[in-house]
Amino acid sequence: MAGRKQFDVEEALGQSMRLFWQRGYADTSLDLLGAATGLGRGSLYGTFGGKDALFRQCLDRYASTYGDRYDRVLAAHPDEPARAIEAFFDAVLDRIADPSVPDGCLLTQSAGQAATLNPESRAHVQVLLGRQLERVRAALSSPHVDGGDLDDLALYVVAVTQSLAVLSRAGHSPEQLRAVARIACTTVEDTLARPRPGVTPA
Repeated sequence: MAGRKQFDVEEALGQSMRLFWQRGYADTSLDLLGAATGLGRGSLYGTFGGKDALFRQCLDRYASTYGDRYDRVLAAHPDEPARAIEAFFDAVLDRIADPSVPDGCLLTQSAGQAATLNPESRAHVQVLLGRQLERVRAALSSPHVDGGDLDDLALYVVAVTQSLAVLSRAGHSPEQLRAVARIACTTVEDTLARPRPGVTPA
């Protein structure tokens, strides 16, 4: 049929996401994207709107794929925030250890290259990182801990998560990464066990 795309858009998006993940935004050229997807520049622009628009679509795909996993593991432990965060770190480490995907985290890498992104893409990275913070903060909800402490704790968990991604790309072993996660889980548990002033734990 005339005008019908002769390629799998989702597959091309997946290949592009992987390339941005492997190389970062700055080192991913249109020529490399074309080689990875088998598409010419005209098809890339016509389908995705150019490199920056394609990059943001790849960020969305990444955030959706892994965000859904994180939502499931966090939701699997209602009223057990410490256990939920432990499960969250397990999911993060499983993703890092997965040999079928690049090392690290596309969002972490993109945040580190913020200076190379245009304003729209830079803002998009911040929005997606904000969603991760919101998801963790929701899982940490506890009536026995001060809300400000929970905000700080959620930011701490996200910071450790991003650090794990950086350490994995730097070549640290899975055992080293799990040691970091264990210490983080202990910190979370200890903070949650510390009652809010004037509140007696149930």
